[in-house]
This record gives sequence, C-alpha cells and structure tokens, in this order.
Amino acid sequence: MLALIGKKLGQTRVYDAQGTAHSVTIVLAGPNRVLQVKTQAGKDGYNAVQMGFGEQKEQRMTKALLGHLKKQNGVPVKRIQEFRNFTKDVKPGDTVGPAIFSVGDFVDAIGITKGRGFEGVMKRHNFRGGDASHGAKGFRRRPGSIGQRLFPGTVMRGMRMPGHMGRVQRTIQNLEIIQVREADNLLLVKGAIPGANGDYVVIREAKKISKGSARLKQIHDARKKAAAGGGGEKKKGAAKPAAAPAAAAKK
Repeated sequence: MLALIGKKLGQTRVYDAQGTAHSVTIVLAGPNRVLQVKTQAGKDGYNAVQMGFGEQKEQRMTKALLGHLKKQNGVPVKRIQEFRNFTKDVKPGDTVGPAIFSVGDFVDAIGITKGRGFEGVMKRHNFRGGDASHGAKGFRRRPGSIGQRLFPGTVMRGMRMPGHMGRVQRTIQNLEIIQVREADNLLLVKGAIPGANGDYVVIREAKKISKGSARLKQIHDARKKAAAGGGGEKKKGAAKPAAAPAAAAKK
C-alpha cells in the first residue's frame, strides 16, 4: 500500500486534456521523510514505514519523541504516521513525495471533519422537527419523546439526541487524482476531502481500486473506448443532409 501525509490547502477547478472541468481539492503531499522502517523479521514483528511531515522546533516536542527521532537519525517533524505494508522500498532518511501516485489513480482520503459544536437534532440527525401550525407551540425544533413508561424505564442506547457534532475521522473512498505537480509537492484530487483548510490528511492508495487491479484497468479501458468512439456518433435530431444535385435533376 502506498500512502502519504498531507495538508489540505483548499478547493479549485481545473480542466483536463479533453476540456472537461473538474472540482478538485489541493493537497500539499510532501515531502514526507521516512523516520523508521519496521520489518517482520526484526523486533517489531510486522512490516511498516513510519513517516513524518512538516518541520517542528525541538523545544515543542516531548523528550521521549525527540529521543526516538534522534535514535533513527531523524529530524523534528510536526506529524508522524505509520503505514503498514508499504510497497515502495525506502530506508530511513529518504523523502517521499506525490510522485508515487499518477494521474488517473484512485485514492482514499482520511481526515477529521469540521467541528460544529453542540447541535440539535435537526442539524445533527436531519430530523424534520415539529409542526409550525395547527395549535403546535414551542415544538418546532424539538426531538420529541425519547423513552417509554415504567418498562424499561430508561433511555435506549444509541438514541439520537442533541450533542457534539463533527471532529470525527472520516474516510472518502475512490477519489481520482486529476493532476500531480511534483515540483510543488501538490496533488489535485477530484472531489471533497474531510476537514478544514490547513488540516492534516492521509492520502493512501484506494483499497477497492488499487494500482494494477482489474477494476482500474476496466475503468481506463472504458474511458479510452468512449473517447475513441465519441466523435463518430451522430447526434439525435440532427438535420438530414441536402439531396445531391444529380438526384434533384432526375426528378
């Protein structure tokens, strides 16, 4: 599995080679510095790569984490993430950038959603609310009954009620990479990614449409076929060509 730590910068719109506009999210996806490589044969007992993103001052890090980085000959970083079964051969000290992905690849984006604070049931759970007329008073945005009588005498577990909304981890699957700007360490990913601008995200190879998978090949073949046959199709309702002069003269 290939993956990177990145930072969400914002959204924009770009055009592809066919002139189609795509809404994309801009992700600063590098450089990621390899801090540690774990192997199944070693003392860790599993294969993984530990990577860091961003620069950080030493005085802002705990001594335990700083000692771990110095042991691995690493530099202080803001964000550390470990990826299991990393398919690219790397060693501590290497840098990994957006070039590990290509245009047309599909990725999964993992981020923390925006915090919404304490919200009611209409915004948090999409309740319709109470009636606004026919004698209803003060019940417009209330949830209604939340329990029963003497039995069971308690609120059921999982009852949808007002409460804290947002700031939870969410994964958006199968987002297509529209552009890879290696010089700027940028990935332009089609669609929306959880989180606010400036939040850290993880961009990993899509689990359902991974590189070399039959599904990815099927998608690319279908697009090539559509592009090749799109120009020769006749539009419905098009005007019929005029009759030839020779045929008109015979009449």
